[in-house]
Amino acid sequence: MILRQFTALLILFTSVILHGQTDVKVTGKVLEKDTKVPLEYATIAFKNKKDNTITTGGITNEKGEYTIDVPKGLYDISIEYIGYKTVNLLNKLLNTDTNLGTTSLALDVEALGEVEIIAERTTVEIKLDKKVYNVGKDLTVRGGTVSDVLDNVPSVSVDVEGNVALRGNDDVRILINGKPSGLVGLNSTDALRQLPAESIERVEVITSPSARYDAEGSAGILNIILRRSKLQGLNGAITVNGGYPTSAGISGNINYRTGDVNIFNTSNYNYRESPGNAFSDTEFFNGDDPSSFLIENRDFDRTRKGFSTNTGIEWYINDTSSLTASLVYRDSDTESNTTNIAEEFDSNNTLTNTTIRKDPEFEDDKTVQYALNFDKQFKGNSQHRLTFDFQFEDSNESEASLINQNGFDVETVATDEAQERILLQGDYVQPINETGQFEFGYRGEFFDLITDYLVESSFDNGQSFQVNIDLSNSLNFKQFVNAFYTQYGNKLSEKLSFLLGLRFEGTRITIDQFTSNQFEKKEYNQLFPTLNLAFEISEDENITFGYNRRIRRPRSRFINPFPSRSSATNLFQGNPDLDPSTSNAVDLGYFKDYGKLSLNGSIYFQRAQDAFNFVALETDNFYSFETNQTININDPNFDMLNQQFDLIPVIKRTPINLATNDRFGFEFTLTYRPTKKWNLNGNFNLFNSSTRGDFEGQNFDADNLSWFVRLNNKYTLPGNIDWQTRLFYRGPSETAQSVNKGIFSTDLAFSKDLFKDKASIALNVRDVFNSRKRRSDNFTDSFESTSEFQRRVRSFNLSFTYRFNQKKQRERGRGNDSGDGDDFEG
Repeated sequence: MILRQFTALLILFTSVILHGQTDVKVTGKVLEKDTKVPLEYATIAFKNKKDNTITTGGITNEKGEYTIDVPKGLYDISIEYIGYKTVNLLNKLLNTDTNLGTTSLALDVEALGEVEIIAERTTVEIKLDKKVYNVGKDLTVRGGTVSDVLDNVPSVSVDVEGNVALRGNDDVRILINGKPSGLVGLNSTDALRQLPAESIERVEVITSPSARYDAEGSAGILNIILRRSKLQGLNGAITVNGGYPTSAGISGNINYRTGDVNIFNTSNYNYRESPGNAFSDTEFFNGDDPSSFLIENRDFDRTRKGFSTNTGIEWYINDTSSLTASLVYRDSDTESNTTNIAEEFDSNNTLTNTTIRKDPEFEDDKTVQYALNFDKQFKGNSQHRLTFDFQFEDSNESEASLINQNGFDVETVATDEAQERILLQGDYVQPINETGQFEFGYRGEFFDLITDYLVESSFDNGQSFQVNIDLSNSLNFKQFVNAFYTQYGNKLSEKLSFLLGLRFEGTRITIDQFTSNQFEKKEYNQLFPTLNLAFEISEDENITFGYNRRIRRPRSRFINPFPSRSSATNLFQGNPDLDPSTSNAVDLGYFKDYGKLSLNGSIYFQRAQDAFNFVALETDNFYSFETNQTININDPNFDMLNQQFDLIPVIKRTPINLATNDRFGFEFTLTYRPTKKWNLNGNFNLFNSSTRGDFEGQNFDADNLSWFVRLNNKYTLPGNIDWQTRLFYRGPSETAQSVNKGIFSTDLAFSKDLFKDKASIALNVRDVFNSRKRRSDNFTDSFESTSEFQRRVRSFNLSFTYRFNQKKQRERGRGNDSGDGDDFEG
């Protein structure tokens, strides 16, 4: 660094001596190409064309900016930074003050001696249709999973059950490298907990998706880009971790490139015990009769063992074409032991019965995915390209449990799911002039899911079992989607850019319940227009606007009519008659960089038709803990008056289509870096959801104002020990039937680099105060209940990472930056 400063000063001194006072100001900015981080002390030199000597020059400041006085004339300009490829601007005539704009320098692989640079600090790029978070070494996710990474990304939250939400909306489309992936599998919540955080390069938060993306996901899209190197030779990293409650894992990523072939692999094995608990207290009004009460305490002891690998080979056929083949394999085994203690009380609050129900469940998931990608870049312009993708995914999930009640086996439940998914996709991009871009493409996604659900009940203390024909069933769910899109983007002026697109999706859904002989077929042909605008006020300030139409199709769990069985009286049951919900959304965004402080905010509004809503309904069924029988009051053989045992109403929670849902909100992210050792990042999201609709004579109108705030504080202690604290609070919320209380959690982490930055050791504590619990109150005309749920208790994790032929990139300048406003990449 001292040498670079001395060289620049020498250039300046020489120019003053030889030429005296300059009369033209040349300005500009220098960034790193991949991360958009400013390059401080980059050198700019001006070589006079007449005598081929360096006339003058200068260096960039901490923001990557420069202002240099240059004599009028014709110059060759070179922009240099050690370890990066030099950019030359030839034959530049400088007669007036000139702004050379932003110059992006790419890494010089040979100069780095085959060492890959890994970003240390998360940076942000604001693009026309998305925000790109280049994931750094956030301490609270070291040794963690993709689910932990997402919980650190602004606008994204992960609830106590592991469900991912974007701006408070849980209908998020999660992609891996721009496509559905077997790494996500049948159950994205569980799969995201298996993929290691170290494998992620960046996360794209797409709140206003362009027409290139499929229209699924009313909240938007989270596109997770996995790390892949293109350096010659061998490089990679390996991480081992362990913690309490008992957990252990090993993960690694490796790349080997020789000549025109690149082989890559990301693999992970983990073992994790996750104890959790739940509580509910319900009062049943029982019509004209006195109320009765039921208290249920549930403990979950889950043990998960999982292995996943993503391996492939890239063949660079020539300078413009490549072919990639990859294989994803995921295998996980989960053992879950649920103990449910149910206590019944009469109207005098006298205990009348206690039942201990144990539900040991064994789950086995296997997924295999084969993928093929062809990428053709036409000569002369890397943006002029044609790509084809093919994916075939085969997944199988089996669950089996033997329910024991008061020491006797009373019920067996077995679920087998077999899924096949085929994806075909083709995209063509044609640049127009210097700033325009036209593209079109096709996407076909064909999904076939077969579910067998078998329930056997015993009425003689486990001596024999009978198939419960009221609950057992087989379901075949098929969803075929054919889509065509086109879009065009360009600059209307130097500051204003646009991207206009239109997408057509034809959807065919069939639901075939073999056992009950129920068959339903639905077809939807819909158009999805999109519009994205960006106005660049300056290099450090811009405004964006987005409009898009989206669709929310019901997941298989939402239409699956098989009820959950961990509780005999509180069931979740899908609704096969559930229709897709469509929505229209607008988003107005603003970005401003003040140097050490940057602001990124947006205002958004969305209106959904046939919106999904989860309602709790009292059924015609009653359950007797004494006899382990579910009784329907419409059964002609049932005599309520002469019933000898206490009967508990069975409550069903199910999704339905309501008329409309209006969601509007405001969010902003502030990043402040007062010193090189101290970094603060805060994200605030305030949103209101207004639901209007009636179902079965009951009004479900509700207005729900909620919010969440996340604060990350990172400070470097003496000894170069990094300390990070993360605070998260989700405010209370309401629906027509429930009130959800606020949730607060705190994470701590400490990290230290070893062996000249080739290794790192990190200790983190998640949910320090063991407070991450969902608490809610539910109200209906027939019952009221209070419940509490905690999926994972406080945990400790120690991880060690070793990198070979990779090196951490030191922090330079600020952490947030605006990307190019004319980036039309989907």
